[in-house]
Amino acid sequence: MAIRVNLDFMLIKRGVKLSELAEAIDISLPNLSILKTNKARAVRFSTLDSICRYLDCQPGDLLEYLPEDEES
Repeated sequence: MAIRVNLDFMLIKRGVKLSELAEAIDISLPNLSILKTNKARAVRFSTLDSICRYLDCQPGDLLEYLPEDEES
């Protein structure tokens, strides 16, 4: 897929653990982990909104478009 989720980078940048974020935005740790590891096929805008609010970032800080030839 040509969209990469940079949630792991933002967590490190903000000094937040995945479990802390999961609890704060009321999403299961396994579901958030799927998003963090780029295995998610979709993300709800409400989830994206909650993550951005908690991490004080923009959606563009979390999502990155990679052309097909740059995915590897």
